[in-house]
Amino acid sequence: MPAPAAGVPSTRTSTPASDRYARGQTPGVIDNVVKMGRADEFGAPVEIDAGDRVVAITNPDKVMFPSVGPSKESRTKLDLARYYVAVADALLPTVLDRPVLLERYPNGVREKSFFQKRIPDSAPDWLTTTTVETINGTPSRALVIADLAHVLWAANMGVLGLHVWPFRASTPEDHDEMRIDLDPSPGVTFDMVRESAGHVREFLAELGMIGFPKTTGSKGIHVYVRVEPGWDSFAVRGAVVALGRELARRHPELITDKWWKEERGTRVFVDYNQNAPHKNMFGAWGVRPRVGAQVSTPFRWDELEVIDPDAMTIDTVPARLAEQGDPWELMDDAPVSIAPLVEQFAVDLADGIPDAPWPPVYPKMPNEAPRVQPSRARQPDA
Repeated sequence: MPAPAAGVPSTRTSTPASDRYARGQTPGVIDNVVKMGRADEFGAPVEIDAGDRVVAITNPDKVMFPSVGPSKESRTKLDLARYYVAVADALLPTVLDRPVLLERYPNGVREKSFFQKRIPDSAPDWLTTTTVETINGTPSRALVIADLAHVLWAANMGVLGLHVWPFRASTPEDHDEMRIDLDPSPGVTFDMVRESAGHVREFLAELGMIGFPKTTGSKGIHVYVRVEPGWDSFAVRGAVVALGRELARRHPELITDKWWKEERGTRVFVDYNQNAPHKNMFGAWGVRPRVGAQVSTPFRWDELEVIDPDAMTIDTVPARLAEQGDPWELMDDAPVSIAPLVEQFAVDLADGIPDAPWPPVYPKMPNEAPRVQPSRARQPDA
């Protein structure tokens, strides 16, 4: 990866014994599965100035992504850290004050990974954390992104991208992001996903809402809507259920709101359950665990027909951002009410249309349709 441009925080070699990076980085075995490298096995630590704090990247030469770009070159943990420095001005507004779930790839994308739901007591005392709960009420200590140093600390732990909660730690009662996940079923092309995203944009505009799209870093598209205060996750999920139903009604050959895969066909699924309580989503500007280091990249609507998800990598995205600016720059200036969609969801319930199925890990919800695969449902007697 090219050296950082002027104005990018500098890097310098550190000593292996420095306590600044040693805390929380003890080599050994995680859950008897993932072996960690020695502190200096892949080069001496490199310190990165991240504003008010210095973060050391241990094993900076460890290969995280083995086949990036047309030349199929490898990219290291230090390359990953420098990428996050380069996109920090756009990344931070999307994650500041938000809890994140850490998916760690300590030995690169071709090796074993694991989710770390709890920040250990051995972590640096400057990290900001909060308590989050699973649907069954189990608490865990989650990292809260307070600045670039927090992102770099996570990257040093082998976190490639952040799974971000849809609320801020300071106001957990307000779920301020409506996340529309356009998930391609088998056989769906990316052109079909593009077309579906265009329909999402049009429908949101009818409701006076602005959507902000990004590639998922794989085969889909996410559209985010900044939501005004006062709505919880149940309301946001209900809004996306209503949105998915209307899009499926208007474009039945292209879009589906069917939860069960056997009913989706070759259509784009609006995954409303990505907005269920305690769910998080892979964040904007994050690097996916793919050998090519593809990035979940925000883009402008006028790029919808030309955006190439596979070309958006840690090599190309910083220059693109520097040249074109941040497509999500105005998101926080456009919070909207989701009342029209929530009201439609309530009308459907009143008309006898049950709530759409929830994921299997959730308890049975009020007004929910039978949570059974249609092909296995008991058929009425003839």
